[in-house]
Amino acid sequence: QVQLVESGGGLVQAGGSLTLSCTASGSSWHFNTMGWYRQAPGNQREMVALGSRGGSTNVADTVKGRFTISRDNARNTVSLQMNSLKPEDTAVYYCTARPWLQNDALASWGQGTQVTVSS
Repeated sequence: QVQLVESGGGLVQAGGSLTLSCTASGSSWHFNTMGWYRQAPGNQREMVALGSRGGSTNVADTVKGRFTISRDNARNTVSLQMNSLKPEDTAVYYCTARPWLQNDALASWGQGTQVTVSS
């Protein structure tokens, strides 16, 4: 079992930046991959960015070039640096951890943190 503790999020103006962080604890095999999904009101949850322990990443086209995912394996932490934020980035952002990058089986989820981008 994995526990995920998120931090960051908040309110920012369009064009601004925010950083989200998430720290995992528990069975390390279950967080070989860590990253972020988001869900806006009325929308399905969507993948934002994922990073494996070995350094592979998967980043959504909608945020590519603006968001950067990074991992600190020694601290079991994943961070999402979000730059050039747009109002359409407004959503609840969920940290996730799972064994595999390309397969969401056995995924664990954080409680979610709100990101609001004002125009």
